[in-house]
Amino acid sequence: MKIATWNVNSIKARLEAVTEWLKEAEPDIACLQELKCTDDTFPREAFEDLGYNCAVHGQKTYNGVAILSKLPLEDVTPRLPGGDGDDHARYLEAVVSGKKGTLRVASIYAPNGNPIGTDKYTYKLGWLERLAAHARDVLALEEPAALMGDYNVIPTPDDVYDPKAWLNDALFQPESRAGLRRIEYLGYTDAFRACHAETHQYTFWDYQAGAWQKDHGIRIDHILLSPQAADHLTHSAIDKQVRGRERPSDHVPVWCELDL
Repeated sequence: MKIATWNVNSIKARLEAVTEWLKEAEPDIACLQELKCTDDTFPREAFEDLGYNCAVHGQKTYNGVAILSKLPLEDVTPRLPGGDGDDHARYLEAVVSGKKGTLRVASIYAPNGNPIGTDKYTYKLGWLERLAAHARDVLALEEPAALMGDYNVIPTPDDVYDPKAWLNDALFQPESRAGLRRIEYLGYTDAFRACHAETHQYTFWDYQAGAWQKDHGIRIDHILLSPQAADHLTHSAIDKQVRGRERPSDHVPVWCELDL
């Protein structure tokens, strides 16, 4: 089973690029983030024509997450528990059944949090705490699970082209990085890092200042696997080449293969 995550930065603007990649990569499950559209305006038909079932939790202009699956989607649940009054469309969870059992998947779009010292940063840290609490509850189910998406966290200095350039950014703050580690310390495995020891592998390049051309990137899109899923991990990769195509997202897909 091949599963993937991609922050598409507007599904309407990137529809051709996304469908092109789906045809090439052929993931069984793809989690998308930053749709920037409501449920009823999501281009569902384009993905159904490729054989995907669609679950969408959208929001006008901002945020928005989706799960595309060639397998039937069950127990589809939008929104991260907790956070009373939080109407941001940032989390969507579902269960799929493979040849060797089920897999619980989540499409995650964590808050950016900039600038530091504002309510946005406080919201980011609180959201990551809620995610960790829910990740603990998912572990209690003792089943294969993959929490995938744009975490908006640079895990280590090895995941950024120049750590000094990001010292004042919310994505690289000690508290933000601790929020991600809190989930990993529960027992989740970073699929890409489990398969790749090499440093300076990125999933995001800004549109500004020639970041792509200079390879000034960061790794902020992650697939975190429960122990039951990690036991079936066979490979993981970043489809970096997608960033060099016409009208690209500033993120690229990350995927892994599970023997499920």
